Amino acid sequence: MTARVPITVPDLGSDRATFGLWHVAIGDRVTAGDRVCEVLIPGAVIDLAAPATGALIARAARPTDPLTPGQVLGEIQED
Repeated sequence: MTARVPITVPDLGSDRATFGLWHVAIGDRVTAGDRVCEVLIPGAVIDLAAPATGALIARAARPTDPLTPGQVLGEIQED
């Protein structure tokens, strides 16, 4: 059985986080720990890693979207 695993915004210690860009496209396969997207906070770019191995099946964030901790950015269909 496969699961859908969300990619979420961690607590970044800033209330001014925005989405940067995706490094993978819908349907791309990723391995847990691979860089999938980036989040911007004042003075830093933070790469977010895939929380599971599988295929990216959903992207819910676009460049410059404001972000909050726990917000779902996308989903991986786990192997």
